[in-house]
Formats: sequence, C-alpha cells, structure tokens
Amino acid sequence: MAGTEPASTINRRRFLLASGAAVAAGAAGTTGALLPRQRRSPSPEPAVRAVARRPAPYATTTLETTARLGGTPHSGTYRRLVSGPGWPLAVRGELAAPRAGRDDRRTALACFVQFTDLHLTDVQNPLRTEFLRSRAAAAWRPQEALTVAGAVALVEQVNALGGGPHTGLPPAFVMTTGDNFDNNSVIELEWFLTLMSGGRITPNTGDPAAYEGVQNSGLPLYWHPDDAALRDLDKRRGLPLIPGFLDAVTRQVTSPGLRVPWYSTIGNHDALPGGCLSPALNDFAVGSRKLLSVPAADAAAYANALRTGDDPKSEVLKAVLSRHAASARTVTADERRRVCTPHDYLAAHLDPAHAGAGPVGHGYTQDHVDGERMYYSFRIAENVIGISIDTTYRSGHYEGSLGTEQLRWLERTLAAHSSRSYDADGRLVRDLGADDAHILVFSHHHSPSMTRRPDAARTDEPRHDGAEVIALLSRFPNVVAWINGHSHVNRITPHAHGTPARSFWEVNTASHVDYPHHARLFELADNGDGTLSLFTTLIETAAPHSSAPAFDDLSAVGLASLYRELAYNAPGLAEGMKAGVQEGWAGGAGDRNTELLGISL
Repeated sequence: MAGTEPASTINRRRFLLASGAAVAAGAAGTTGALLPRQRRSPSPEPAVRAVARRPAPYATTTLETTARLGGTPHSGTYRRLVSGPGWPLAVRGELAAPRAGRDDRRTALACFVQFTDLHLTDVQNPLRTEFLRSRAAAAWRPQEALTVAGAVALVEQVNALGGGPHTGLPPAFVMTTGDNFDNNSVIELEWFLTLMSGGRITPNTGDPAAYEGVQNSGLPLYWHPDDAALRDLDKRRGLPLIPGFLDAVTRQVTSPGLRVPWYSTIGNHDALPGGCLSPALNDFAVGSRKLLSVPAADAAAYANALRTGDDPKSEVLKAVLSRHAASARTVTADERRRVCTPHDYLAAHLDPAHAGAGPVGHGYTQDHVDGERMYYSFRIAENVIGISIDTTYRSGHYEGSLGTEQLRWLERTLAAHSSRSYDADGRLVRDLGADDAHILVFSHHHSPSMTRRPDAARTDEPRHDGAEVIALLSRFPNVVAWINGHSHVNRITPHAHGTPARSFWEVNTASHVDYPHHARLFELADNGDGTLSLFTTLIETAAPHSSAPAFDDLSAVGLASLYRELAYNAPGLAEGMKAGVQEGWAGGAGDRNTELLGISL
C-alpha cells in the first residue's frame, strides 16, 4: 500500500524543495504536562462535533466530506472544486491482525493534530528564485501569495473540531513537523508564531503601499491576476482574472490562534533560505534587487547545482544574482527579510508574545537556545511520549540527516522509556518486565529523503540516513510510529523487522502549500487484546471547497477557499491527477483515513 511517488511528483519536488525522563533528555530537555488516560464506554456514541456555522468542510473531517472536481472545466484546463463524499476508513493489519470486538474494549490514550509544510511565504523576498519557472512551469506556484490566509483557515478548523471520530478524545495539542515558513526569514517566522498563537498578520514586506513581486512584473511567465491585458502562461491554461487580488492578499488578516497547546519541529525551509541555500546570501535577501528572469544557461547551471547538492555555499546562485543585478527589478529593501539563525528561531519560540495556549517555548527551553539544539522529548499523555528530532542540514541542502550526537541522544531517550530492547542483529538484550511508554517520533524529513551527505557547517560530525534511523527505532518495541512531512505526499509505510515487536509505522503527511492541503488528526488507543490502534484522519481547512462562482469573494475565507482551488490547478499537479482528486499527492486509500494496527507490549 505504500506505493511509490509518481514521476511528476519527484520532478516537482526537485524544483520546489531545492529553491521523557530528565536523564534521557539530557541537555535537550523534556517538556509537557501529564494528561489523563481515558476509557471509552463499551457502546460509544458518535463523537459530538461543533455546530457547523459555515459550509463544508468547516468542523468536519475527510471521513465526512472531501473536495471533489466539479463539472466541466471553468476555462481551459482550470477545474472548480466542490464538496463530495468522504473517504472511508482503511484498516491496515500488516503489523498486527485486527481482532473482533476491539471497538468495545478500546481505551483511548491520546489525540492530537499534525500540521506540516505550511510554507508561509513572503512572495516579495528578493532571494526567491521564481525564474526557474522558465525550465519547468511547476517551479513556481500561482497560489503562493495565499499561504497565510490558507493557514489561518486551518487553525480555525482545528479550533472547530470536537472529539476524535474514533475515541471521542478532543485534540490535546498540535505538532508542526517543519517547513513552517518558506524563505527562512525573520518576518516569516513572526507570521508563523502569530498564526499559531493568535494575532494580526500583514503578509506584505517592502513597500507597505505596493506589491513588488512577480505577479505584476509584466512578464508572461507568471500569473497576473489583476491584469486583463496580459495573456500570461497561466491565463492561457485557464487561471482566472481576479481584479483586486494583489491588494487582497497583502492586507492584514487575524489568526484566532490555536485553542490547544502546540509544539514545533524544524524543517529545511525553516533552517535555510529557500530550504536549500546558504545563509551567506543574507545580503541579497535584505537588498533592493529582485531577479525575475535569467538566460537559459544560468537557469540551467543553478538547477544543476540544486540537483547535485554540490554547492553548499550557493556560489552558483550568488554569481547569477550578481551578474544580472543591473537587469533585476528594483524593490523596497526590508531588514525584516534577513535570514533567520538557529538562535533567532529558538529564542522567538520562547518569546512571551507567542506563548498562545502553551507550552512555554513550544518544546524548546533556554538550554536549547544556549546550545542551538532543536530536538527534545515531551509527555503526550500517561504512558505516551513524544520525541521531536532535527533532521536539517545547517549548510545548503534540502535533504535530511541526523548527526552522531543527536542519534546517540535519540538512542538514550528511547532506552529511558523502554524496558525491552534489541541489538542491531535482532537479539533481545534487555527485558525488565515493566510496562513501557508508547513512543511517537516526529521529524520533518521522511526516511527516503535522509542521506549521509556531509554537512559543510558541521564537518567534524558524521551524518546518518533514514535507514539508520529506522534501524534504531526498530530496536525498541514500544515505538508506535514515526510521523513526518517534507514529501508533500500522503504515504503510510509499515516497517517490519523480523518480529512484530520490532515493527512500527511511518506516517508521511502531505503539505499545506500544494494540493491536497491536508493536516492529520491522530488517535492512539489500546484495544485490550495485545494490540494498539493508531487512527489517522485527514482534515482540510475550514474554508468552503469552492470560491465564489465569479471569483469575487476576496474576504479572508474566500481567499482561503481560492488557495485550495488554485493549488489543485497549479501546473505540474493537475496534469498528474487527471484520474481524480482522490489520488496523486493525496495518496491511496491506505494512506489517508486509516486504522494502523500494532503490537502492544
């Protein structure tokens, strides 16, 4: 059921990604409050949800309704989205057989939500490399200016959800698994923290009275929603004319903030400009020249540097930006676009202005700031432990890895919460006969995207890939799942290592910048028969499935709805999903709404 990513997805990713116990916690620390275990009644009533005051999918999950294609194309290849039937629950028993009667025996352990790959984007940042679109239409997204509006609608959706559909427990927290913002700038970090904790966001930089990005540049390479005279590449494909769009997307919006605590995990776009560039490019980010197009040879040279990953100091891009500075667009310089350092990232999480519903630091402590460490463990519920790891490089590359120091910390943390463990050869080496905590591991990168590539910023430390992380997690039988993002695809993979005790699930969730714009609701339950069930239920934002028929609703809700629809129609994605919105990056039935069975020891 895991499947493989379609070729169109892989090609698009190359362009988009490239532009517990105090003893165990050690210096990294353990945070979080103890939450009670709860038991469902033998004959549970359906979970009561908040009364829907808006059209679907507000206050619902994809078990109830999902976006579907409307009738005939609106124009060209542009398709409208409407509300359709929900996706059913798929029971996956590769790691443990489902046993009859478990619904009546079930004890609810935990419920939470995963956000991933929000990519809150300052589309006017001079360091963005939209010019790669000359090589591939999918290298720039027409919907990028709507990331803040779409993310606000996601926060609203989590606040509107009632109890989980399978256990009745309400979500206790939200975990973000990285790429929270896009350009690694301090202003985007501020937008992200305000989104999560509540407050006003103005998604505009540079000149406060004018938009200075690619969408009013006059270049037909980019969608110009306000310009009726220009027949750009995207209008020829059917993207609509929307007068007032650029004014609407740069005006202030208000996030209600999450009503539940939230935790943070870092991704490559949070750590590096564009998710793959050197921090040494800061002068270009805060400068006044924005390069919108380059000769084909320069675009090819830069694309090759991204593909190979052999330019950690971004010398190729630096040369391209410098060589063509005279032909670049003059924009308003803005110091708020400066590159966000690890210290900036951590310290901002501890700022009382961004405390929101807590916890203080959202997983990080002052010790993390002082050591610039971005990994920690925390208590999810009684006998349930979460571990957040940092899989990013500090030099320019979008792939992931773990350093030796962090890998050893992860091993110690797993051991501190496990009475049983195996060695690398699968031999049981410890069995204290005690009850173990169930462990959930969070990261940004999924296992296929983690390599042993050296980190130019930490040359003295060997790096460890996804296979090594899988091997380590399989040594501890109480690891339930590894939950991550990065791929922008819904994919759930069983990792079995000889015996059921050495098995766990890897749950990879799609993004909130590319369609299908999914987050995931998790519910963990003990079935009382030697098995666990981890339920995964996809959720969309609170915005209606279709924008106004005439594309004239430029309210915050209307923009969030348009965001989803534009993302479906983005070049390179819609072409790969002609069979229907239920496939493609949304994954197959076994990657969406699932019950994942595992052994409970």
